[in-house]
Amino acid sequence: MDHPIEFYSEDIEFSLSNPEQVADWIASIIEQHNFELAGLTYIFCSDDYLHQINVEYLDHDTLTDIITFDNADEEGVVESDIFVSIDRVRDNAQTLGIPFEDELHRVLIHGVLHLLGFKDKTNEQEALMRKQEDSCLSLRKF
Repeated sequence: MDHPIEFYSEDIEFSLSNPEQVADWIASIIEQHNFELAGLTYIFCSDDYLHQINVEYLDHDTLTDIITFDNADEEGVVESDIFVSIDRVRDNAQTLGIPFEDELHRVLIHGVLHLLGFKDKTNEQEALMRKQEDSCLSLRKF
């Protein structure tokens, strides 16, 4: 399936082992929530690179695994640039004792869930976000 989902890396060497399957999975999640996929760009980067974006654009002086920029002009449309720190994902996977790819996929879909309207500021929202992430991860066919 052809989607407007693209994967790039910035300041690190990284690429997905199965970008087409990951893109199909992400697109299917967006479709299930009755959103239109206009364009989704993932940029894989280092902690330093993402930290700089966090400071510059969000005024947060912290490390994070993902920053999602919603570029959609209308409701019900997914158009975004999503930056993912591969360093952070690796560290988190190791800390959690789970495979790197599982944590990476959780982070990739976490950004999409934000675009679909899910939040994670309160404990209740965070619990619902985790439930949604788990549900999405269970739909992977690869």
